[in-house]
Amino acid sequence: MARKRKSGARKWRLYLLAMAILAGMAATLWYWWDIQHWTPDEGTYPDQGVAISQDNGLVGFVTVRALGGKFAYLQASTGSNGKDARFAENLAAARDAGLKVGALHRFDPCQSADQQSANFVTMVPRDATLIPTAIVLDRLNDGCPEAVSDAAMESELLTLINQIEMHVGKPVIIKLSKQFEERFGFSNTIERDLWLSRDRFVPRYTDRPWLLWSANRALNSEAAQAPVEWVVVQP
Repeated sequence: MARKRKSGARKWRLYLLAMAILAGMAATLWYWWDIQHWTPDEGTYPDQGVAISQDNGLVGFVTVRALGGKFAYLQASTGSNGKDARFAENLAAARDAGLKVGALHRFDPCQSADQQSANFVTMVPRDATLIPTAIVLDRLNDGCPEAVSDAAMESELLTLINQIEMHVGKPVIIKLSKQFEERFGFSNTIERDLWLSRDRFVPRYTDRPWLLWSANRALNSEAAQAPVEWVVVQP
């Protein structure tokens, strides 16, 4: 009799374990589906938009606007020689769709400010109707072909910020990754608006409040075949 009770108890434990595993799998699948389609509530964040690069392929900016987007940030340049092949086309299409448009430059910590700003100005026109340029900080200086100290990198970055601001005539926005902030604490040394990233949850890796938040970096929508980065403005 005792052996039967032990056998029954073992079956119940296995049954409960199987149910827990199935529940975990179901929750994971639900979250995976939900995060691909989730955007923040428009009542809380009325100003929303996208960040786009050539990796997104052909983007329907009219569809972006229909989805609630009011602006589009477009990748323009990377470092000293990276040029987004679709920038000019995306710029014209986004404007035709009635979106406000801004440019993105991805900072390369291994290259000089002069080289990077020269690349940027060949891509982005002087145009007062553009919203403030954003500089993307997501690369560290650890893997540079020639060693670049933290102090030298920061000096070049500050120079680049000044050069780009002189070209566009507006203060830039700093699109700051978590790893860059954790390494350098840059948000405490630069007085510029911040753009932070964290899927679905409000980012809290800086002491200062953010202006822009990449709330879903892989949003599946009718706007493009590849997932787009969905961005909101601090209300």
